[in-house]
This record gives sequence, structure tokens and C-alpha cells, in this order.
Amino acid sequence: MSVFVPRVRILIEGVMPERALLRLKRAKIDLYNVKKIQKNQILLSVNEKDCEKVFDFFPNVCYNSNGYSAYVAKKVGLEGFAKYKRRMQQRIGLALGGLLSLALILFLDTFTFGVEFVGTSIYARESLAALQTAGIKPFSPYKSGKEDWICAQLLALDGVEYCSVKKQGLYARVEIRLSPFEKAELDKESMIAKRTGTLVGLAVLKGTPLKKVGEEVRAGDRLVENAFYTQSGEKTQVEPMARAVISCLFEAEIQAQDEQEAFAQAYLQLALSDGDRLVEKEITQGENDGLFFVKIAYTVIETINL
Repeated sequence: MSVFVPRVRILIEGVMPERALLRLKRAKIDLYNVKKIQKNQILLSVNEKDCEKVFDFFPNVCYNSNGYSAYVAKKVGLEGFAKYKRRMQQRIGLALGGLLSLALILFLDTFTFGVEFVGTSIYARESLAALQTAGIKPFSPYKSGKEDWICAQLLALDGVEYCSVKKQGLYARVEIRLSPFEKAELDKESMIAKRTGTLVGLAVLKGTPLKKVGEEVRAGDRLVENAFYTQSGEKTQVEPMARAVISCLFEAEIQAQDEQEAFAQAYLQLALSDGDRLVEKEITQGENDGLFFVKIAYTVIETINL
């Protein structure tokens, strides 16, 4: 066996680790420099191409394993000339990678890959809508010059006393500060659904639920009435307090250069908040160039006075 063949040092641990060696030999895995270093530990070398076979038999302690094994294995490094060869390759790779990274950073510095919120993200949907109107979208060149217009839209929202929009790194940075003297007022109207979909959860602390879990709801439907009724039928007005979870489906035809851009545009249209969650996505290309059919399943959380 040539010394130039990369070998990997592996530590196997368990009761009577010699039995683990027999299992590897029966699998026709070549073993080198076998050494018992403790009562329950054996250090050995295998050809790099056989390394994954070892971990197929015994779980790697560096990763989570769903199965049980009497022995565990751990990669402790390369052996012999392969170690120095790999080190030289890494240094050359680091040098080339550094040059490529610098060129890539200079190229991508004009692009926007997402939106970063500072201060508060309470008006995330409104911010994303304003950014899109101004031409600032993920995976697209950053269009400057409309930051003041965006801030004007956000400053018009309740409680916003400071706003700043600028490009920082690969992100559009939106900073919103709320007035510390702004007094939150409870919404006195009934809870209205903002999205169309299937109601999968509804928790009502105050008010009367008007929909049941499993029912289809449309944007504009009343979910919780701003009142409760006594056993005698007497009605009392209240400020509703409730939380609803709605399973939604987004479908659209989008013009884009590739699937990644099509998904980015669709995601921006969804305008999800922090508590919302994507469940599944499906993107297929149409017959015409640049046309994609996007389908996204997601869940949203809607609240009132919480």
C-alpha cells in the first residue's frame, strides 16, 4: 500500500473493542497501525475511502445518531504524508479562496440578500411593502435614492418616532424606534381574519369565538366577536383578546431569472412576520422562459390585544 494513499486515524471506544476490529475485518476494511491505548479504546488507521464505512458500523461521536451501538468512533486526524499533503492543499485553497472571496464581496456589495430590522420588527410587513415599492428586493441590486420616501411611509405609522433605511453589508437595514410615551390602546372591534386559509388553532381569552378549528376562513371573516353572552343570553361588550393560527396556501405565476429569484419574490409578497412559518414550497418552470409557478404552504399567527 502506497504511503501516498490518504489514511485517517480513528479512535474506537467500547467494552472489549477488539470485537469491533473483527467486525471491520469481516467487512474487508484494511486496518493499519492498530494500537490499544486504554482498556476500552483502540486507535487505528484506515484508508480515507473506507472512513465512512467505519462510521456506518459505529456512530461518529461528533454527530447525533438515532441508532444504538456498543461502540462509538471518532476521527482524530490524517496520518503520514497525507497529513502534510492535505495541509498544503488547505493552504493553497485558503489563498485562492481568499482572492475569490474578495472578488465576490466586491461584486455582491451592490446586491441585497435580505432585510435586517433594528429596534423593532412590529411593522415588518409595512416595511417590506415599502421597500418593494421602492425597488429594494432580495437577490436584486440595491436601489438607493428612495430611503427618505420609505422612512416617510413608516413614520406615518402609529407610534413611530424615528426611522432609518440604509444598506449595510449584504442587507437592507431598517431601524424603527417607537415613542416611549405612546400608550397602547386596546382594539374594541371584533377580531377579523387577515389571511385566507384553514383555521388550525384558536385561543380566546376574551370574546366569543365565531369559527371552529378546521373551518375554512377568508380574509375579512370575523373570528372572535367583541362580546360574550351569559347563560340568560345577556350580551356584554368587551375588548377581545385572542390568538389564531391559520394554514394558508400561496399560488402565483412569477417572472424571474431562476427558481431562487422566483421564490424570493414570492416570499416578499407573503410578508411573513416573526411567528409565521413556511411549511412546504413547490416551484416549477413553465413553458415560457422566465415563467415559474410557485406554490407555498405556510402558517400565520394572528392576534388581537395580545
